[in-house]
Amino acid sequence: MKITSKIIFAVSLVIAAMGLVSCEKKQVLKLYSWTYYTPTDVVKAFEEEFDCKVVVTEYDSNETMFNKLVNGGAKSFDIVVPSQDYVSIMMAKNMLQPIVQEKFTNKNKINPKVLEKVTYDPTMTYAVPYYFGAAGISVNKKKVPAGSYEKTWNIFADSQFKGKASMMDDYREVIGDALAYQGKSVSTKNDAELKAAVDLVKGKWVPNIVKFDAEGFGKDFARGDLWLCQGYAEVIYGEVPEEDWDSTIDFFIPEDGGPSYLDSMCILKESKNAELATEFINFIHRPENYAKFLDFFRFPCYVNLEAEKYMTTKPMYPAEIMEKCELKNDLGDYLEKYYSLWEKIRISN
Repeated sequence: MKITSKIIFAVSLVIAAMGLVSCEKKQVLKLYSWTYYTPTDVVKAFEEEFDCKVVVTEYDSNETMFNKLVNGGAKSFDIVVPSQDYVSIMMAKNMLQPIVQEKFTNKNKINPKVLEKVTYDPTMTYAVPYYFGAAGISVNKKKVPAGSYEKTWNIFADSQFKGKASMMDDYREVIGDALAYQGKSVSTKNDAELKAAVDLVKGKWVPNIVKFDAEGFGKDFARGDLWLCQGYAEVIYGEVPEEDWDSTIDFFIPEDGGPSYLDSMCILKESKNAELATEFINFIHRPENYAKFLDFFRFPCYVNLEAEKYMTTKPMYPAEIMEKCELKNDLGDYLEKYYSLWEKIRISN
């Protein structure tokens, strides 16, 4: 019995050691992405199918992400999810490596209308679209009579919202809204067009705006302190109880269009797991998986059109309006011009 016990114990140790070695040999995919941007169940399904471990690290802004990468963090991750202007910057700085095209079998799932806007990488050599979105306008229907306001960006000139309106503390967004309303590109480098947009914001919109805020506007709207907000739909809907959505929120993206963003999945130059990283990108774009991402946020289906038939929720706004929106492109040195004018707008508020 003692000999048998010793044998069983020895075998157990060998099996445990084999299991430990097996675990150690598992590939680890390191994803650096926006907060709450990747559905947990999709990540777990990928881990099971590819017998690997996915480690997700989150960031709250492109600036945070970029600064970490350029200050030694690039070796710590495989996939990153920058917005369009930062994709351009990272491509120019040779920070990305090509997508392994033979592994990207869901390439044909990406909406061609999205790729038309992606002038910096229309062939998805370095960046695969993840989500194309835009900020819009929310009006509190309990505070303002229906039909009493125009559904354009110039709603911020409406005096009935004086002291009850906010816009995002984001100069590309606010100035971009004014440019779109005036029929100009949200990434214009024309001094006269930029001045006209800034004059509109300072002269007509600022008098009604109580603050520029990119964080707390959802809570203020839900409390009824704000009747008019510029911002992302998911922030407003996330703060207002679901049973009150229909009675409280009128969210829309104006027919004027406006600034938009496109977050894309990219593989970092220093990643040693390019093939597995591409498999992950491809996995995300299986329509049934991508639908889970859209359902989680109640986003409209625009990037991967086949995912719509798998969706179980109603989007917060129609996908078609995205066709009127324009990406905020990298402005290079001209960005400083926007920023200096923005400082003058904020001082006048």
